[in-house]
Amino acid sequence: MTVPARTLASVDTTLQDPLVGQMLDGRYRIDARIAVGGMATVYRAVDTRLDRVLALKVMHPALAADVSFVERFIREAKSVARLSHPNVVGVYDQGTDGGYVYLAMEYVAGCTLRDVLRERGALQPRAALDILEPVLAALGAAHRAGFVHRDMKPENVLIGDDGRVKVADFGLVRAVDTVTSTTGAVLGTVSYLAPEQIEHGTSDPRVDVYACGVVLYEMLTGGKPHSGESPAQVLYQHLNEDVPPPSAAVPGLPYALDELVASATARTPGVRPQDAVALLAAVREARAGLTDEQLDAVPPGARGDGHDGRDISGDRTSVIPRGLSMPRPLPVHDDAPDEAVLNRTSRFESPPPAPPRRPRRDRRGIFAVIAAVLLALGLGAGVWYINSGQFTKVPPLLAKTEAQARQQLADAGLEVNGVKRRYSDTVTRGTVISTSPEPGARIRHNDGVTLTLSLGPETVKVPDLQGVTLAKAKSALKDAGLEPGMVTRAFSEEVGRGSVISTDPGAGTVRRAGSAVALTVSRGSPVDVPDVTGESVEDATADLEEEGLKVEIASVRVNSEFDAGTVARQSPAADRQVAEGDTITLTISKGPVMVEVPDVVGDNVDDARQKLEDAGFEVEEDRGLFGFFGDTVRSQSVDGGDEAPKGSTITLKIG
Repeated sequence: MTVPARTLASVDTTLQDPLVGQMLDGRYRIDARIAVGGMATVYRAVDTRLDRVLALKVMHPALAADVSFVERFIREAKSVARLSHPNVVGVYDQGTDGGYVYLAMEYVAGCTLRDVLRERGALQPRAALDILEPVLAALGAAHRAGFVHRDMKPENVLIGDDGRVKVADFGLVRAVDTVTSTTGAVLGTVSYLAPEQIEHGTSDPRVDVYACGVVLYEMLTGGKPHSGESPAQVLYQHLNEDVPPPSAAVPGLPYALDELVASATARTPGVRPQDAVALLAAVREARAGLTDEQLDAVPPGARGDGHDGRDISGDRTSVIPRGLSMPRPLPVHDDAPDEAVLNRTSRFESPPPAPPRRPRRDRRGIFAVIAAVLLALGLGAGVWYINSGQFTKVPPLLAKTEAQARQQLADAGLEVNGVKRRYSDTVTRGTVISTSPEPGARIRHNDGVTLTLSLGPETVKVPDLQGVTLAKAKSALKDAGLEPGMVTRAFSEEVGRGSVISTDPGAGTVRRAGSAVALTVSRGSPVDVPDVTGESVEDATADLEEEGLKVEIASVRVNSEFDAGTVARQSPAADRQVAEGDTITLTISKGPVMVEVPDVVGDNVDDARQKLEDAGFEVEEDRGLFGFFGDTVRSQSVDGGDEAPKGSTITLKIG
């Protein structure tokens, strides 16, 4: 989801967006919208506190009610914050502002590896390894910290204008050895999923190793190892077919690179390197064994002339950094193959001499030979039919419609035994999920095949939960195939305390099974808290209980302006709204703090005032009829040396 600056430059930022030009969380000024994804929108913003440009990733407000999405957002921030590594896109901050949940992230000026592959096609081995090594260094740091990325692909590899390579988007990160419950959905991008992710949902560092092997194949060949008309076909190939060697698509690639790809993409996890650190060591070892000619060989799938980092389009620079420069492809000579063919065929310019004629044999001998041959052919045909001839293979029917599947089976001489249907989050409704026997299985002619067709994603209706207690509402959602989401509480005159006021989405709304439903629960009727400070405990308790509130006495007493034994303070404070049945905590007064009063009789009035205020008293002046003609204190309301409550008022007579 993190987007580099060069990719963002092509995004139309003139579209209306309510956040553009606004301040988020009183700190981040949003300048432009630069990318939109299924989960969040990315903006270019300025941190006004630190005066730096950054990328602000803001979750779509509609998803903020789903606790699983919020947890994934926060998990990304915490995970990356633990990875202090130069090849990992940094996360600076995470927070909320009203209905907006956001991440403040490092802003990278550059492009993605997908941009490189789209513009250049296949890369030289040196360029591919120069990109792969820092990617593995970043993932190695994550693996050793106990995390698995789970969504490695060229879109998440950023290449800065200075040639630095960074790994982005840890939104799907999980702790090592976790099993992810996806309710039928497969997280990640299908072209880079390891077989165990698809089949069992397990995630350990070797799923990232597998994805890196696929990325290396794509960099070396310019194409993905598995393709199909639907994601389901690609998933099937990951489960049942090995990734082919890159040299099959790019003849002449060193065997060491084939070995790297084969090791990283082994369908059995135990055969792969145990983590990115181990794969990085294997990459460096393989690289050390390659010559400069092998490293700098230009693959046939390479496109464009500007592999040296110069301007190739008139308005932008090459997406390949200078450190990954590629020389211009060498010219191809087409005359050698034809010449070789001529040399080979010149050996047959004259026909071979005819063999000498042999004497005519007896016809009975010829018939005996023919009979023996026919007998041998008959026996061979019988053996062939018993072992192979009566069998055929179930054709591949994955992702085909029912009509297409029936036609292919009929063409193969097979029948449809029956049709089953089940829900699927990955296979289009009405198309084949699986067959029994499975594709490629040997089956007798005219036997039958059972088809399992997709019903599409399972959907359910949100039940009506108004007035139901929170515990029962959560149970009802689970029974309906949904998940309880974020719980908020609000006052309600109609719905009793602890019961559901409403759901989001509302009752009767159709949602995919496993979706989260937010609940708003009643706090009961609102009550204005009365002011009981200064009252006795008995009177304060009676006043609060009369309003339907509960009372709790704090264990610690405090000094206050109020008399000892009365209420010094209350929490919540007076005039706040609480729900009926809420608890008000009362703190009892120990009385005021007693302070010795300074003796100021005979002092100048200004000096006397200063002494008394320094001791913690308030001061009033009594000048009487003739006090305006003097500045000397004649007497004080509390004699010097006596004690008075701190904060009380001392009256001075002036004359």
